[in-house]
Amino acid sequence: MKLEGKAAIVTGGGRDIGRACVMALAKAGASVGINYHSSSAGADSAVDEIHAAGGRAFAMQGDMTRKEDVDALVARTVEEFGRLDILMPIAGGLVARKTIAEITPEYWQTVFDLNTTSAFLLIQASLPHLKPGSAIVNMASQAGRDGGGPGAMAYAMSKGAVMTMTRGMAKELAPGIRVNALCPGMIDTDFHNTFTKPEVRQHVANITPLKREGSSEDVANLAVFLASDDAAYVTGACIDVNGGLLFS
Repeated sequence: MKLEGKAAIVTGGGRDIGRACVMALAKAGASVGINYHSSSAGADSAVDEIHAAGGRAFAMQGDMTRKEDVDALVARTVEEFGRLDILMPIAGGLVARKTIAEITPEYWQTVFDLNTTSAFLLIQASLPHLKPGSAIVNMASQAGRDGGGPGAMAYAMSKGAVMTMTRGMAKELAPGIRVNALCPGMIDTDFHNTFTKPEVRQHVANITPLKREGSSEDVANLAVFLASDDAAYVTGACIDVNGGLLFS
């Protein structure tokens, strides 16, 4: 159990990639503080599964774009587990597909707050508790590399910002804290259930060298590797998880 004795926070941990990261961290031995916004059933069931397996976890509702909610999550994690070693700020989303002409300042700010500011606030609030050897795994996107699909420019830009933030933080927080990011491609999640047509998903799977969509577990397994000492010489990396669809 490569993360035994360590404590982690996962935001957006009630569903899809976030929940898969929660379960993978717990399987590796970490105690996990789970943030969720509206996916209480997924977060609560994750806690139940972890407790049944002898692990430690709690679930806490909160809006990660609000500093007071972020601060409360960090405080509870440190109080319950006595430490904080791993951050996975995964809360985020597309919100809606909007063309350039349709984007309002309010929509723009909402997208950037959800995908970029939320991660920054968690990392900033956690810094006093992160000791040397800690790790941060941010969640970017293939969209941050290729500009995203139709109506996803604002989302793509917010994820590009996460990639740049990752590189900047990797420099500033070294050598004690490693900071990396993942750039998932077409992953089978509610994100694409909501925003991507089935025929588009099938087409993307067909032109992907591995001939399938990715799973949340595909992403979570790499996230746990980056959080562990097995990745002790990896920092500032933005790693693609896309089945070979895009090489960077």
